[in-house]
Amino acid sequence: MSDRTAPARHPSGVVDGLDRDGDTLREECGVFGIFGHPDASAVVALGLHALQHRGQEAAGIVSFDGEIFHSERRPGLVGDSFSDRSTIERLEGRSAIGHVRYSTTGGTILRNVQPLFAELAGGGLAVAHNGNLTNALSIRRDLVRDGAITQSTSDTEVILHLAARSRSPRIIERFIDALRQIEGAYALVALTNKKLIGARDPMGIRPLVLGELDGRYILASETCALDIIGARFVRDIENGEIVVISEEGIESIRFAEKRPMRPCIFEYIYFARPDSVVNGKSVYAVRKNIGIELAREAAAPADVVVPVPDSGVPAALGFAQETGLPFEMGIIRNHYVGRTFIQPTQSVRELGVRMKHSANRAAIEGKSIVLVDDSLVRGTTSVKIVRMMREAGAKAVHFRIASPPITYPDFYGIDTPEREKLLAATHDLEGMRRYIGADSLAFLSIDGLYRAMGEERRDNDCPQYTDHCFTGDYPTGLTDLAITGPKRLAMLAEAD
Repeated sequence: MSDRTAPARHPSGVVDGLDRDGDTLREECGVFGIFGHPDASAVVALGLHALQHRGQEAAGIVSFDGEIFHSERRPGLVGDSFSDRSTIERLEGRSAIGHVRYSTTGGTILRNVQPLFAELAGGGLAVAHNGNLTNALSIRRDLVRDGAITQSTSDTEVILHLAARSRSPRIIERFIDALRQIEGAYALVALTNKKLIGARDPMGIRPLVLGELDGRYILASETCALDIIGARFVRDIENGEIVVISEEGIESIRFAEKRPMRPCIFEYIYFARPDSVVNGKSVYAVRKNIGIELAREAAAPADVVVPVPDSGVPAALGFAQETGLPFEMGIIRNHYVGRTFIQPTQSVRELGVRMKHSANRAAIEGKSIVLVDDSLVRGTTSVKIVRMMREAGAKAVHFRIASPPITYPDFYGIDTPEREKLLAATHDLEGMRRYIGADSLAFLSIDGLYRAMGEERRDNDCPQYTDHCFTGDYPTGLTDLAITGPKRLAMLAEAD
């Protein structure tokens, strides 16, 4: 889910003049819903807490008590907003959906915090969205021209408008009409007066699972959200499938033709929690396998293997296991650094990496080390970490990246810089090594990544995963990407 309605990113990398300072990939959102449970809102809050890694900027819950929809949407972490009893008590009802959010563009403003809610002709509809629509800007332009009044700058609002304008008599049919007009990546949970609805995009890019607790069905972005409440995993929602949960049970509807699924490979590399199972594969096991494949392809003359915490830990374990080198926590992460910590001057900003990561001198001094990280984006953080290792006494620093080079931006909800600011898109391997200051640098190959996923290699004719950040192979239409120059600026002005 993005703040602006699918801002088209030109192949050159220009993104509406935005300049992000971050050097990490960020997932956009997590969703959770439960139907017919006496403690629905409390269960949703717990589920969102387990999904906090998917978005830390804001959280929201919408519940239905049989007559009225109740909504609480707030900036900040789940625990800061939904831990007090009074808030949960205001969210009355036996059914609820929730959302954690990281905005891919724009500012965090309350009207963009999800779930979004609207009163339709057939009753209320609340929607929470994980992903990004790649034709929402075009749709939004047409809606505004036709007289629609928008309340947010979120692409999710487009879904509500399309459902409201559908001529179908039932809300579920209106919802399906809306889905058939959008493109991109999405996992949706929606709540009506009588139903909990889940939907996954036709390629299955974004994850969505079905669970069960005390005989009541649950929808969630990841299985870790089921584990935290003691729920049972039932199955993955299929690509192009809608599930409709009501007092009568569960119904499956296919809204898109059957096609091979292409889930986002970055869920396994970085985004999903390591204790989750995504599309039948243990994220932790895949990340260890990635480290094993990386060691086979790019071993280094070193004394110890050091992960860049936290996401680099499983891959570093696999690397150490395959090479027989000792595994050491040479970098300690401070988990208590808030994202809004004030950094008033450039000199203080330069110390920011030390607020999050500190060198464990006893583990690395006088040693040649292999640093294992999950990905390399801009490279600015890597520069600081390599420097930190040298200042702590490392004799040599060999950097190993547990994914292929990121050379293309994302349009499906991952917060990536424009292409001209992706280090691997502007430098060759030696140029990247010199830039970050490492003694050697190596990436996992694309086929090595697929081997870690249990495949022999990448099938170039029919790829098994969505891997466009490495290959430039975008699996869906990118309608808004074609909007450039004055025409695009005019559309943006209309959208605002």
